[in-house]
Amino acid sequence: MSASVNPIVKQILVSRGYDKPDELKRFMNPDYEKDLHDPLLLTDMKAAVKRILEAVKSKQKIVIYGDYDIDGITASAVMIETIKNLGHQAASYIPDRFEEGYGLNQTALKALKKDGVELIITVDCGVTSVSEVEWANKNGLDVIITDHHNVPPVIPKALAVINPKRPDDKYPFKDLAGVGVAFKLAQALQQTSGKPEKGQEKWLLDLVALGTVCDVVPLVGENRVLAKFGLLVMAKTRRPGIKALAAVGGVEGALNSYHLGWVLGPRLNAAGRLEHARHSLELIHTADSSRAMELAAELHELNKQRLADQKRIIAEAEEQAKLYVDDPVLVLADEGWSHGIVGIVAGRLADKFHKPTLVMQILGDTTKGSARSTGRFNIVDGLRAADKHLIKYGGHFFAAGCTLKTKDIDKLRQILNKQAAKEGLGVEEADERKEPDARLTDFSKLDWELYKALEAFEPHGHGNPRPILSTDAKVAALRKVGVDQTHLKLTLADSQGNLFEGIGFGLVEKHSNLKPGQSVQVHYNLSKNEYNGNSNLQLLVTDLMNE
Repeated sequence: MSASVNPIVKQILVSRGYDKPDELKRFMNPDYEKDLHDPLLLTDMKAAVKRILEAVKSKQKIVIYGDYDIDGITASAVMIETIKNLGHQAASYIPDRFEEGYGLNQTALKALKKDGVELIITVDCGVTSVSEVEWANKNGLDVIITDHHNVPPVIPKALAVINPKRPDDKYPFKDLAGVGVAFKLAQALQQTSGKPEKGQEKWLLDLVALGTVCDVVPLVGENRVLAKFGLLVMAKTRRPGIKALAAVGGVEGALNSYHLGWVLGPRLNAAGRLEHARHSLELIHTADSSRAMELAAELHELNKQRLADQKRIIAEAEEQAKLYVDDPVLVLADEGWSHGIVGIVAGRLADKFHKPTLVMQILGDTTKGSARSTGRFNIVDGLRAADKHLIKYGGHFFAAGCTLKTKDIDKLRQILNKQAAKEGLGVEEADERKEPDARLTDFSKLDWELYKALEAFEPHGHGNPRPILSTDAKVAALRKVGVDQTHLKLTLADSQGNLFEGIGFGLVEKHSNLKPGQSVQVHYNLSKNEYNGNSNLQLLVTDLMNE
């Protein structure tokens, strides 16, 4: 390891498995040219490139068929701009979440065929659409599938099925987001056609970073490279829509992974959750700054509505969860929980209870919902164990969706919990704590030099969380803050008497008995607090444990 690496950073890198010099170098200084794999290694990529270039040359009608979440929206935008760079135009089709549901559907295919479409390229969907592709084949409609979700035992007989998770795929990196797979197709088209000029495809990377971070795929390996360079592109973005979204979200200065996951992403997702995702796609594509601000303001309002609905559903779901306190997997359902929002709720409950969680909306005879997993439980494998009771399902290790008959909810609950028990997942795991990346004896090393060194871990996300430090300290002072008085504002004193300010978001309920003078082990991220033009370091407290 390089001697120039900060000792605390070195300790964190070793704790995360980067103990070899070449691994450390790749992590700290990703190389766009060297650290991205050849897209032509993906199974069926050459066939897809050949068919697309034929369609472009013949001016055939192409439609990009995407998902309605942020991964699908950004992947749609990447493919539309890629076709444009080849000198052709592609239309977009994003199904209505509430009327059509996820993925390809035959009604949409019939309408597209009637409209003269000859080639459909899916993004972030399609790998489970066996019958829909069969219909397309019989009716002279070519389909190229690009997807990243877990592959079922039988895959569609499409002209090409590009998915690194295919069992017969030799691509070295398996965890690309849907937008990442779309970008690999864009790279392959550029390499084969020479359009656009080599290097110009990097202007798509802001979208790739946005979709990759927000889809919560592991931010390691190739995903880290794409997200890291994507943030550099985003700093120079030519997109009025991105600038407008940042403005309505109150972001000033350079965007980081936090802004992508918690400011831009939720607002872009809000359209598909409450209305239609085409509004978000228009925002990404528009070159009109005034139209961009108009759309961004609309998405901002939709996101406020989403937050209000989400707050209500979380409270109701937490109450229902009390009925299943002994279950290692939570399966919750209610008629009043919009299936456009239940995925977020499932994620929040999974984090709170440390359990895989499935939250669903009852829609008469059928029920639709989303699941989020924790730890080592593969939620798609869990659903696969119950596939005879499901109308449809799909997803990846940590996130999935399903539709079933309402009468089968209890049966699904039994099967998921039986599967969890079979894998040794017990309720006792709910009390697991995240181990800190590094333990510091006091606060003396918490300075701007360390803060800058820790920035090398950006972009943060699943698989590469913000480094957690821990220090033994005493609570010198505390008070409740925030509109709902749910956050803890702390002054902490280390063993040497050094004082440091900290904020613990949402920690009031968990630590309601905390008192001044109490000794604690504090887990935290080192954070920058900006107020009235001044910057100071503070502890972003993630947990407090009584000594």
